Amino acid sequence: MFSFDLELAHPLWLLALPAPLFIYYFIPAYRTKQSAIKVPFFGLLLEVLGESPTEGASQLRPSLWQRCILVLSWSLVVLAMSKPTVLGAPQTKQQLGRDVMVVVDLSQSMEERDFTSLDGEKISRLEAVKEVLQNFVQSRQGDRLGLILFGDAAFVQTPFTADQSVWLALLEQTQVGMAGASTHLGDAIGLAIKVFEQTPATPATPAKANEAREKVAIVLTDGNDTGSFVEPIDAAKVAKAKQVKIHVIAIGDPTTVGEKALDMSTIERIALESGGESFQALDRHSLTLASEKIDALDPELYQSTTYRPKTSLHAYPIMLVVALYLCAFAVSLWCRTLNNKE
Repeated sequence: MFSFDLELAHPLWLLALPAPLFIYYFIPAYRTKQSAIKVPFFGLLLEVLGESPTEGASQLRPSLWQRCILVLSWSLVVLAMSKPTVLGAPQTKQQLGRDVMVVVDLSQSMEERDFTSLDGEKISRLEAVKEVLQNFVQSRQGDRLGLILFGDAAFVQTPFTADQSVWLALLEQTQVGMAGASTHLGDAIGLAIKVFEQTPATPATPAKANEAREKVAIVLTDGNDTGSFVEPIDAAKVAKAKQVKIHVIAIGDPTTVGEKALDMSTIERIALESGGESFQALDRHSLTLASEKIDALDPELYQSTTYRPKTSLHAYPIMLVVALYLCAFAVSLWCRTLNNKE
């Protein structure tokens, strides 16, 4: 095997190179029987010459150029049998792991400035969610991420994508109230399930493998459901049937009342029914811990394989052998024609 971009798939065939020398020196030449001219004075002729009758054979000996073609042809045949292969540029094949749908509440209560940033400044709940999700996304190199926003209604902000920069840019564009002031949590879960069902397989992932991909939804909300067409617990049961695991992070103060109140019993039931976990984030630190726990519960599934495409060159030596023999045959025929004319 060569050390650069050329390798031999079967290098042991090179041991056959000296085979013609072995045959030439250790195996007798092939003899053919041919009819001879009979003469009545054959005995007298042998007596005059002082020879005794023996069996004989004439052996044809190739000329120098014919020997060169024979040696070159045999070398090319052996080279073809060793299968020379050119290695192409390294290629990386990536197989993505989970589909993770992040569902973010954009109701009016997400504007409450009861969280603290890393700089010690008071920030809104949505701004805290954005900061934590930026760190969370960096640990999901092998996953496809989607983004659903909900308020009075739920809509897909980002379909599943492996491009983290695009996902983060669309997350950054979100604003409180852009989906309405209320919290339709059940509808958002239902939309997430629908997106999972309708997402086609990627080119790198066959359809059957796409069906077996792990499906995870992460819901971040700070209020109870206020009028969804589908009850959140019923939506969670459907998610379980569709093999969609839901983790719910409840944001804000659980002691609030009214529409802004956190219905922790419903949130816990959603996670329980779907096979996920529920978390309560009263501040930025607990929100970060919740995202880290989810990351530990469903670590990234990522497989990257680097390979070099191979192109076999064994056909080219054989083509050269055929060309050599055609040329040799043409030269022999031409020489024979000239000798006959003389």
